[in-house]
Amino acid sequence: MRPQRFTDYVLDLAKNAPGIVRVQTLAEAGDTKRPFGLAITTSSGENRWQFMGQLPDGAKHEGFTDEPVTGTPAPAMGDPATAGSPEAWLAAVLAGAECPEISAIGRWSTSSEGAAQRGITVDFHDGSRIFARQL
Repeated sequence: MRPQRFTDYVLDLAKNAPGIVRVQTLAEAGDTKRPFGLAITTSSGENRWQFMGQLPDGAKHEGFTDEPVTGTPAPAMGDPATAGSPEAWLAAVLAGAECPEISAIGRWSTSSEGAAQRGITVDFHDGSRIFARQL
C-alpha cells in the first residue's frame, strides 16, 4: 500500500474511532514539510504521524501499481480504548480493522532494539511497508 492510500485509509479509521475529536491530514494541519501523515486530536491532545513507504523488494516506482494483495490480517493488538500510548493506540486501531492487506504490525518501542522514536511498521502482503513515525 502506498503512503497516499494508507493516509486515506487511516484517516477513515481514526475519524470513526471512539474518543477522537478531530483528524486532519498533515497538510490540513499546516505541515507542508511532510507529504503524508495525519494529525489526530483526542481529548488529551494532538498527535502527529508521518507516513513513509517502502516498495516490495525489487519493485521500481515507475510502473508500480498499488493493487491490493490480500491474505490473513495481522493479529489483534489490544483495545484502542485502553492503549497506554499513541503508538499502542494506532497499532490497535489498525490491527482491529482486520484489513486483509496488512500482514503484520510492529511497534518500535517494543522491538528488540527498543527504539527511542515512537512509531509502527506496517507490513503488507504485497511486500511493501509503511513506517508511521510519531512526530
